[in-house]
Amino acid sequence: MAIKIIAFDADDTLWHNESYFQEAENRFKDLLEDYLPQHTVGRELLRTEMDNLPWYGYGVKAFILSMIETAIRITDGNLKSRDIETIIGFGKELLAKPVVMLDGVEKVLANLAQKYRLVLATKGDLLDQERKLYKSSLAGYFHHIEIMSEKREADFQKLIRHLDVAPAEFAMIGNSLKSDVMPVLQLGGHAYHIPYHVTWDLEKVDHHIEHENFRQVEKISQLLEYL
Repeated sequence: MAIKIIAFDADDTLWHNESYFQEAENRFKDLLEDYLPQHTVGRELLRTEMDNLPWYGYGVKAFILSMIETAIRITDGNLKSRDIETIIGFGKELLAKPVVMLDGVEKVLANLAQKYRLVLATKGDLLDQERKLYKSSLAGYFHHIEIMSEKREADFQKLIRHLDVAPAEFAMIGNSLKSDVMPVLQLGGHAYHIPYHVTWDLEKVDHHIEHENFRQVEKISQLLEYL
């Protein structure tokens, strides 16, 4: 079957995101360097984030709560109120970041929108993702917008069913092999991977993919060679 719908991830596929989080994490490590080495603080934060995913999901607000929880544990409950205020400030600065598009995004969307139905399929905090989409001025290119709490095979299956197409008529484009590529290929869809220069540890996979429906490109403009 020919592809009818192309879905795009948002963060680090259409606009920059993870590099901002890493900047905030580095400042968090600096804040706690009197208690533990920076690499240990980072490891403790990642552990907290993993534990909290079922409760808080993804996004800035979950990140803030995990930083505060980690800091309380590292300081053995002696975290000062001004440090909590500082951590909250890290999160507010993240929420206020400008939406900076990756090179070539709008040209690609404008081209593909003439031939396919385009969908935004991203995960994260609803309010934050809506804010970024509004700031990006890209909403008009999308036939449907889906902000997902998770990107597992069952979640994509639900989305594809809602869009009333067969999996073979659906293509997903994103920077995460774990969240954007592997679940869609398992359903029989198509997937295009565009690596971003920074990857969150929870999205990293040690997995080599060989599949007839899979392509990897170095930048988004190269999609036009295939679609």
